Amino acid sequence: MALYIVGDIQGCFDELKALLIQVNFNPKTDKLWALGDIVARGPKSLETMRYLKSLGGAFDMVLGNHDIHLLSIYYGLKKAKPSELLSPLLNAADLPELISWLRTKPLLLQTPDKKGFLSHAGLSPQWNITEAIDAAEFIQQKLQSSNIIEWLTHMYGETPNSWLDVNNDKDRFRFSINAFTRMRYCHLDGSLEFTAKQQIKDSPTNLQAWFLFPNQLTEQHWLFGHWASLLGECSTDNIHALDTGCVWGNTLTMMRWEDKKLFEEQAHIKQ
Repeated sequence: MALYIVGDIQGCFDELKALLIQVNFNPKTDKLWALGDIVARGPKSLETMRYLKSLGGAFDMVLGNHDIHLLSIYYGLKKAKPSELLSPLLNAADLPELISWLRTKPLLLQTPDKKGFLSHAGLSPQWNITEAIDAAEFIQQKLQSSNIIEWLTHMYGETPNSWLDVNNDKDRFRFSINAFTRMRYCHLDGSLEFTAKQQIKDSPTNLQAWFLFPNQLTEQHWLFGHWASLLGECSTDNIHALDTGCVWGNTLTMMRWEDKKLFEEQAHIKQ
């Protein structure tokens, strides 16, 4: 029995299946968790969603920015770009069921042994763990509410980018979504920055990777995706970057949680 945690799939269904064959994944005894962005840009978003949904209780995930963007497309707030390769999914007869399933997913997960957390982008340097848990629960409630369209309209924007400037529920929703799904670098005061995405060795002097700030994770692990340019390289032992850019022609990476062993599958189609 094992828990496997996979980085950004982004519609790379063939690579996912090959990776699961590598580890002899058995949904009757094992569990698979995903770090968000299960759809978009890869060729098989529909097949990916259908398969993951079919796993039932053997699967769970945290929402990523592409997953939430899919919700906005479904509810008519945004239009899909051709480069996202979402047409088969958006035209599928079972799309309403897939969207209903996606809406049940959280922004934050804690491993069964209580020794690790998962989120798509990371942990805001301005949050402690309790604040992050509360923020994730707040977002999940809004995405599952009958007012989901209204809340999704409040999501777009880059202010406030500091937790200290959050003054109401709309601010809280926007900041929290951005922190959980878009964050990479932060300003030196811990506020969010939204444009830089290069490797750490090339980082601007006025910015710092979110995981290099002091935090409360001295005895706990944090697993995240979203930052493909890191290629899994993270200088902090208890922070694990699992987005290795499969959709960009690199690899799909999965960790077996119990012993932290990594498994990789090379992208089947080179970009």
